[in-house]
Amino acid sequence: MDYSNLRRQAASMKKSLFDQGYLDEQFCQVEDLQDEASPNFAEEVVTLFFKDSARLISNVEQALEKYPKDFNRWDAYMQQLKGSCSSIGASRMKSECMSFRDYCGQGNVEGCMRSFQKVKREHGALRQKLEAYFQLLRQAGPAGAATR
Repeated sequence: MDYSNLRRQAASMKKSLFDQGYLDEQFCQVEDLQDEASPNFAEEVVTLFFKDSARLISNVEQALEKYPKDFNRWDAYMQQLKGSCSSIGASRMKSECMSFRDYCGQGNVEGCMRSFQKVKREHGALRQKLEAYFQLLRQAGPAGAATR
């Protein structure tokens, strides 16, 4: 197994995630918190993010159904999700959360619905991409953290 090749692939994948706008500098800050004592810290934080964000997305979904045109409620739930996105550097998702909140401010139900679908798509795409990234890092071994 060529570990240096795997590390290069992981570094390339990470660069691509930044280039495509999926991630921002906050993700690097999360990775920088890793050390020998917690070598999988970033992956654990991202795993918690996806668990939490799935719950928040479900809350938004329920609010959209149960409370039609309750823009304040919708906005409050989306604010929580946006905060979660910010904490790990999920840039594209955060941006779409901001669009949703803008539509809430305008009282635009259709805009909110379209934007929410985009939030869910971005969430799924980011999950898939980060799972692949962390899988590559695991295959590359402990030196995989050196891709930063």
